[in-house]
Amino acid sequence: MSEKKTKKEVSFEEAMRELEAIVEKLEEGDVPLEEAISHYKEGMKLSKLCHDKLTHVEGEMEKILKENGELESFAIQEDEA
Repeated sequence: MSEKKTKKEVSFEEAMRELEAIVEKLEEGDVPLEEAISHYKEGMKLSKLCHDKLTHVEGEMEKILKENGELESFAIQEDEA
């Protein structure tokens, strides 16, 4: 994650792209240990950022506006396989 951008400036999509790039680097396996640890730490920060953004959006989506203006609880149901 670019140090010039703060957490709020980084979009979910940007954070995911950076996280995917880090995962690819680590999966290659030819990264020096110190660099791998640095990438891992950055990946964990990006993962938390993405999780926090998703949690925030989920919280916003739990309430939707009915046609008459009242708020209604909304829950996303996941498929159970």
